[in-house]
Amino acid sequence: MYFVCRWREESPFSKRVVALPDATILDWFRRGWGRANPQGWIESELGDDVYGLDSIFEEAGERHLPPPETLDELRELLREHLYVEGDDDGTFIRLDERALRVRTDDDEVDLAYYFVEEDAAASPDRLAFLLHDTWPLPADAAAPGAVFDHGVPVRTVGITPPGPEAVFSVRLGWGSHDADRTLDLAGAIAFPGLTLPDLAARLRAVDAPGARRWPHDAQLLRALVAPDETDAGAALERYARLPGYDPSPAGSELASAHHTVHLEVLGLLAPQPSLGSLVRSDPHIAQVARYIDDFFGFDQWFLFDTRWAAAHPALARSLLRYAAHWDPYDGATAE
Repeated sequence: MYFVCRWREESPFSKRVVALPDATILDWFRRGWGRANPQGWIESELGDDVYGLDSIFEEAGERHLPPPETLDELRELLREHLYVEGDDDGTFIRLDERALRVRTDDDEVDLAYYFVEEDAAASPDRLAFLLHDTWPLPADAAAPGAVFDHGVPVRTVGITPPGPEAVFSVRLGWGSHDADRTLDLAGAIAFPGLTLPDLAARLRAVDAPGARRWPHDAQLLRALVAPDETDAGAALERYARLPGYDPSPAGSELASAHHTVHLEVLGLLAPQPSLGSLVRSDPHIAQVARYIDDFFGFDQWFLFDTRWAAAHPALARSLLRYAAHWDPYDGATAE
């Protein structure tokens, strides 16, 4: 079984992945029931604090609640006694035989944590990226003509006639211009008809009125591409040099003429990426973990195309799903 915390972690993927010895979620909670120091036990078990998780054990101790005997009993106890914030619809605690998924916020950002009982091999399209904790993602790609069907909702930006290939953009961060909350996710962006080596030139060629209708991340990516540049990975290297948790130019019109907005972005860049930032650019995937500070940790941006995704379909689909919904099992019915 695995525990994953999607939060302000000091890791390039902003998540903590911990292997646990327990066979089931119920076993883990029963093992923690009645502990004299729930917070200390959680930190020793899970590698650090997990916001609000100690509340269920604290409540159990104060109320002298017996340990749950079944998954249904655990579900009811969690719903009644686990502290989560912002759960107006009663949908932030989700437990079934596959996993426990919890969403909350720490008054600064949203976070989610997971106890995954299901073998990753049973749902690789949902779990591969969630359980992946080694930087960087692999770089090898399939041959031309490879096919990738993602089956995940994405936002489409058309800048060339449609074709069998596509480039996907996934930015994971703490400030979103397309959603009100960190985990109210807008989804990845797809640029149909392109491979990654084609992307920079195509972005740069779009005039200002055409870019005005794009999602914010597509506009920012266009602004980061330099004149006459053919490598989109260089744009992510510049992204690593932008400061702050919300790295977009304040109050600017990102859909301005390309040379104008690119010069504005250049004026914000630090001479070098912040210490700790990681950038990797390969022909069919470019990726950056931008180190912000010791509070927010990292954010991430991935650009990959159909050829990379065809070589790593589970990783690609699960990454697209990670950008679409905080719960990897959303929309999937438990058997």
